[in-house]
Amino acid sequence: MIEIERKFLVLNTDFEAVAVAKNRIVQGYLNSNPERTVRVRIKGDKGFLTIKGKGSDSGTTRLEWESEIPVAEAEQLLSLCESGVIDKVRFEIPSGKHTYEVDVFEGENFGLVIAEIELNSENEAFEKPSWLGKEVTGNVKYYNAYLSNRPFKNW
Repeated sequence: MIEIERKFLVLNTDFEAVAVAKNRIVQGYLNSNPERTVRVRIKGDKGFLTIKGKGSDSGTTRLEWESEIPVAEAEQLLSLCESGVIDKVRFEIPSGKHTYEVDVFEGENFGLVIAEIELNSENEAFEKPSWLGKEVTGNVKYYNAYLSNRPFKNW
């Protein structure tokens, strides 16, 4: 499956008032190489194993494969991950015909808030809420795999 996604910094917490879902996410990386990341995630009461390929030149498009796995298996796999666990709360915010996922980072990445939106094409139009800030699509510093090795607190 191809993932087409754009990322933005978030200016304020106004998005929380219109969120329709909120879940804690803990994730680690079995491989954080940008050519092919392998991620283990626990989101709420579900576990996932995800493989992502290298992004396009713009950083907007890349191959992604994800499969749900039992939480107990995800917990075991997290113990095998590289150092640097990502801990965040994800809010889902409808906006027009899309849904933004806003990640409020905790732990080593506390203070960082990033919004992502998945699109059907790289040039698809979408609404930009007032709380949306600077676009950081393609900036590797804002990839979770990067943040797991070089946390926001050290920038």
